Amino acid sequence: MHSLVNRIATFGVAVTLATLASAQTNKPVKIIVGFPPGGGIDLIARTLQPALQDELKTTVIVENKPGAGGVVAAQELVRMPADGSTILIANLGPFALAPNMAEKKAYDPTKDFTPIGQTSGASYIAAIPASLPVNTMTEFIAWAKAHPNPNFASGGSGSITHLNGELLNAQAGLKLTHVPYKGSAPALTDLMGGSAHLLVDVASVVMPNIKGGKLKAIYVTGKERNPELPNVPTAREAGFPGLETSGWQGVVAPPNLPADVVKRLSEALQKSLARADVRSKLEASGSNVVSSTPGEFAALIKSENERWTRVIRAANIKLD
Repeated sequence: MHSLVNRIATFGVAVTLATLASAQTNKPVKIIVGFPPGGGIDLIARTLQPALQDELKTTVIVENKPGAGGVVAAQELVRMPADGSTILIANLGPFALAPNMAEKKAYDPTKDFTPIGQTSGASYIAAIPASLPVNTMTEFIAWAKAHPNPNFASGGSGSITHLNGELLNAQAGLKLTHVPYKGSAPALTDLMGGSAHLLVDVASVVMPNIKGGKLKAIYVTGKERNPELPNVPTAREAGFPGLETSGWQGVVAPPNLPADVVKRLSEALQKSLARADVRSKLEASGSNVVSSTPGEFAALIKSENERWTRVIRAANIKLD
């Protein structure tokens, strides 16, 4: 009799623990976006949301927490419970650029998060005014060295458009003056008008005016040529492999996430990125889908921090 009671009690405890574990596993998941609704990072989160909901078999919501170019959201994630209930769409700016420009880091991108996996990436296009009397990267470099006060525009100090310009200065031995704007739109206006001489930005910003004949593309920063610009060489093909850059996005979680939770989130993310509807939406927005393991994404974050820190220090860029 005692043996039967013990078995029933043990069974009851096991059921209770299993129920608790299931409840923990199926807790709602919140995706934090460090930018306003409607932007590229927000689109990634909202494209992944229904797919992750299917894969994780739980409610997934998107919450926008804009501020300081994504830094505010990253700071918040560090303080969240390490249980898989909160994740963040990470990207180049707050995870490799901004922290390395600050006098005092608000967080360490390589140590204070748990990488889950990359989602996407996109290279940049170096555009010059159609009125500039050059057509190639080599010709532009020669023109910039021969003319007084050449410049490059950016969407703001500390942005990737700023860093891409500084990288060109360093790699090509140029002294282009940085002219920061409040976003890519006003930079683009002055570029087309000819008062700005170069802008290295994403395809969605410069491509319409390249196709419209108001701008010329002189190189692309990706490993491969842009299929819409088959005659424009990559930076590597033009003789400058050090200019090879790409914006990237991925998913990170709070620090010290248990291995089983990392595995569950990583598998759900990779399955979501394999879905045709997810891939088509991301590719239509100009992104290349990139599915990676947690280890591969951690290595990317580390290498990107090392690379851009060198550029930031060489150009003495500080945001504080």
